Amino acid sequence: MSATKETLGFQAEVKQLLQLMIHSLYSNKDIFLRELISNASDAADKLRFEGLSDAALYENDPDLNIRVAFDREARTLTITDNGIGMSRQEVIDHIGTIAKSGTREFFSQLSGDQKKDAALIGQFGVGFYSAFIVADRVTLTTRRAGLTAEHGVRWESAGAGDYTLETVEKPTRGTEIVLHLREGEDEFLSDWKIKSVIRTYSDHITLPIVMKKTEWKDGVETPTDEDETVNRASALWARAKKDVTDDEYTEFYKHVAHDFEPPLAWSHNRVEGKQEYISLLYVPSHAPFDLYDREKRHGIKLYVRRVFIMDDAEQLMPQYLRFVRGVIDSADLPLNVSREILQSSRDIDAIKNGSVKKVLGLLEDMAENQPEKYVEFWKAFGKVMKEGPGEDFANKEKIAGLLRFASTHTDTDAQVVSLKDYIGRMKEGQSAIYYITADSFAAAQHSPHLEIFRKKGIEVLLLSDRVDEWLTGNLHEFDGKPLKSVAKGGLDLGELEDEAEKTAQKEAEGNLKPLVERIKTTLGERVKDVRVTHRLTDSPACLVTGEGDMSANLERLLKAAGQAAPTVKPTLEINPTHALVTRLNSESDEDRFKDWANLLFEQALLAEGGQLDDPASFVRRLNGLLAMLPS
Repeated sequence: MSATKETLGFQAEVKQLLQLMIHSLYSNKDIFLRELISNASDAADKLRFEGLSDAALYENDPDLNIRVAFDREARTLTITDNGIGMSRQEVIDHIGTIAKSGTREFFSQLSGDQKKDAALIGQFGVGFYSAFIVADRVTLTTRRAGLTAEHGVRWESAGAGDYTLETVEKPTRGTEIVLHLREGEDEFLSDWKIKSVIRTYSDHITLPIVMKKTEWKDGVETPTDEDETVNRASALWARAKKDVTDDEYTEFYKHVAHDFEPPLAWSHNRVEGKQEYISLLYVPSHAPFDLYDREKRHGIKLYVRRVFIMDDAEQLMPQYLRFVRGVIDSADLPLNVSREILQSSRDIDAIKNGSVKKVLGLLEDMAENQPEKYVEFWKAFGKVMKEGPGEDFANKEKIAGLLRFASTHTDTDAQVVSLKDYIGRMKEGQSAIYYITADSFAAAQHSPHLEIFRKKGIEVLLLSDRVDEWLTGNLHEFDGKPLKSVAKGGLDLGELEDEAEKTAQKEAEGNLKPLVERIKTTLGERVKDVRVTHRLTDSPACLVTGEGDMSANLERLLKAAGQAAPTVKPTLEINPTHALVTRLNSESDEDRFKDWANLLFEQALLAEGGQLDDPASFVRRLNGLLAMLPS
């Protein structure tokens, strides 16, 4: 029986993706077979998982496998699995539509650079479409396990703007994909070529990948009736490390991560004792497009005694390590483990803690022994690593040692300075690690708060990532040295200032006490206080928040995001040696004094990236004062 064919249009993003897939990946077209076999393996894993609670889904066919066959006369290559299969609606959802959050972000990050775009395409998890690299028509026939034979579905497309869908009879569960090869793709009608690709890219697949043996008759390669398993069909992670090559580790990573690029590093461990488990954990070489979507499930594939349990088991890795990919295989967990059980399992907590230590140890080794590779890692994942000290108290010091920052030591926006580096360069008598937060590197680099530090050659960390406010709110010290904002509280450089400097500061405070009171009265509610500063050498004034107050930068970030944030009144600090302050001290006209005092405050606000409540009044004051200057 066969229902009338229905023609449906691809989602606009699918059409765009098909074009990108064909053009970006053609130079590495072998990967289409890896992707289709990987999908078949995932389908078998899902059947194993659902079969734990409903054995009838196996339909008296418990031997899961993947079959690959070619037909030279018909010019077809066929990949068949007896996994979970798909219903009609699942075919529409998974193949006709990209039903993923982050689709818009994915397309916005495409650059036109074929290599970079290929990596994005892979991690987006749409490997099925790679079939169109070598095929001008693809026919997919599938039936979901548990449905009756007449619920089979046939999908077919030439990879243009639409596809057809019809209901067909399919006596067996699972999916069959027939690739009608383009002219010029004859190499994929060769037994040797197909087996070579499978052994290169899919040897790690835990299911047997079966092909018919071939023999040569009259110069023609002909399939026989005898089956042959092409791959090893054993769990790669269960093998001893010495028995796994780097190429095999790399290809397994591409399978579990749906990535076309090799990983940056990996850690393979067998743990025995109170808990028994195997972990194979990878650090990717580039960030996925949805790295900053904290609501999206990221994580590790969980197996129990080689049986697949779930994808993206987020309970096995903290959020700040959500970029880590890989497999954890437990010998102790029950096969019917659920996400709810994972959340309250002591075994899971122990596995998670052990796995986190392995990842952090891997990164420490990379930072110490492969610094250039670590720079690459930091560019990709540094911002999420900065979430770590606030999430993982037990490993706070270890994470802090892995952090990298820009600083006045290099005066570039490259984040290459570690806290250990900083401490090694601290001045004699310096007791704190100084930093400044701002909404851009330029704002941090040119902040007036740095003036005294530059003069004395004291290094300051320049923090301009949004996450830096979260970081500094949770990381208060490193190696016994407190982290201190140069824009908060009164500045006390302690032993870094000599007695003459301290005497001069006290004299200036006494001499300008009337001026300070006069400015404070003029500014009124705009400030918390006014005082003489010694942190400025070139600027006339700056704004400082209290030691325990929210920073001005964080206040701006929260308000820009539409979140409620208390308005923190700043303290205005004035530079006693600046000509503008001297002029203000001698100003007798009260109206002009008010204009100068307000201008001083507003300049300081603008200098640190703030916004004026009344820009028009600022311009009026500035123009009025400029007009009084001698010509």
